[in-house]
Amino acid sequence: MTNQKTAFIAIVGRANVGKSSILNQLLGQKIAIVSSKPQTTRTRIMGVLTENEVQLVFIDTPGLHQPHNSLDRFMLRSVNESVAGVDACMLVVEAGKSIREEEKQLIEKFRSMDIPAILVVNKTDTVSDKSVIASQILAFAKLYDFASVVPCSAQTGDGLDILKNELKALAFEGEHMFEADTLTDQPERVIAAEIVREKMLRLLDREVPHGSAVFVERMKEREDSDIIDIEATIYCERNSHKGIIIGKGGSMLKKIGTYARQDMEKFFDCRVNLQIWVKVKEDWRNREAAMRSLGYDERNFE
Repeated sequence: MTNQKTAFIAIVGRANVGKSSILNQLLGQKIAIVSSKPQTTRTRIMGVLTENEVQLVFIDTPGLHQPHNSLDRFMLRSVNESVAGVDACMLVVEAGKSIREEEKQLIEKFRSMDIPAILVVNKTDTVSDKSVIASQILAFAKLYDFASVVPCSAQTGDGLDILKNELKALAFEGEHMFEADTLTDQPERVIAAEIVREKMLRLLDREVPHGSAVFVERMKEREDSDIIDIEATIYCERNSHKGIIIGKGGSMLKKIGTYARQDMEKFFDCRVNLQIWVKVKEDWRNREAAMRSLGYDERNFE
């Protein structure tokens, strides 16, 4: 009988470098929402990959950025707490970009904890001059003794098999924490809410979805069929944003709901009856009570 191995690995880096896309590719299924806009991920998302005797537990974290409100501070605290409680880290950077202060701060945290880290250079398909990537890797290597460096592309899949093998090499002997078929620790209601928020990020201007939150009020499977009834509320900060989200004659809300329902049906493998409402909760990103009611609770990190 083979010995089981495991490792908890935090995926960290600046906003919009492709952390969630890499996680989804490694797992072979989408559990974290992605968009071209920064700060897509707001909370820690756990993904589990079990292959034979090795189980890798990934913690996908929000992208590092300068905080402007209580929600931003909540997101940054989520990153710091995640790095403090894992066996290894993946520092994801964008190919061809210079080193930023946020990345230097993460590397200092690696050094203070003496934690193994893999440097993942993502979006290599967007850089034609590969010597630029080589220079970038050399610059990062001067700052920290990374366990390995893996150039890859979450978009094309190039380099991800190599990355997976390097991650497995960091696992140590120990019993698996999750059943072999576990994919994520996220409750189904959270996944449904995040799917709706992803469609908003893709369809609306930046400020509107970033000032919005989605809460699933009800989720119930019908006893006589394979249909799940899901009722969700989009909370935004301004009446003007509410009008944009709903759209003329309800056209934008209908589009958000249609795309979200399609993704939900793929994920839950059943038919979905999705109902969405839009309400205003002014300045909720700076009100702790409002943040807690929507699932962003800083007390979880105390």
